[in-house]
Amino acid sequence: MWSLPPSDSVLHLLSLVALAAQAMTAALAAGRRSMDWMGVCFLGCITALGGGTLRDLMLGHYPLAWVQNPSYLALTGGAAFMTILIARLVHRLNVAFLVLDAIGLVVFTMAGCDVAWQMNQSLPIVIISGMVTGCAGGVLRDILCNDVPLLFRSELYASVSVVTGLFYATAFALQLNDQVWTALTFVLGFSFRLLAIRYKWEMPKFVFSGEDR
Repeated sequence: MWSLPPSDSVLHLLSLVALAAQAMTAALAAGRRSMDWMGVCFLGCITALGGGTLRDLMLGHYPLAWVQNPSYLALTGGAAFMTILIARLVHRLNVAFLVLDAIGLVVFTMAGCDVAWQMNQSLPIVIISGMVTGCAGGVLRDILCNDVPLLFRSELYASVSVVTGLFYATAFALQLNDQVWTALTFVLGFSFRLLAIRYKWEMPKFVFSGEDR
């Protein structure tokens, strides 16, 4: 995971929400696979913390935040466990899954960009770092649930992360008010992802059967 921004920042608060949200998406996915309670909590931690961990390993950004702050494990594992208790009260689990996943995608993307920028990385690395942070946890979740990752099979996903990262990085270059810009970036990215789901916006697909005509 990333090093969280100062506790009074908008991104910090959104990051805590996103950690819990991604852990809940993992719990819902685990429930569809009839995993035991330990598996649900374990998957929640991997999903919420996996993208940031992979990014930090690639950038050499240490210590890993969940090592430095074990409370993040408690937050993500606890959110996953809580989902077990309330899942039957949620009548539209698929909608809940997609909304929570969208929150995690957007906030993790911003946090990943923030870490790379603080390390004085170039703009392409900043954007890629945001995308890895935003997308990799969900990919790990889907792989462990034996599903084709949402990144590869559904509406615009990685593209949402790239657009969010580009918009967020504008604040770095122009030295804009970070609190306001963070909120605006969240609204943009979250709305973009939900609109992509609602109207089924997709990237062109490559279809090749291998048969000669």
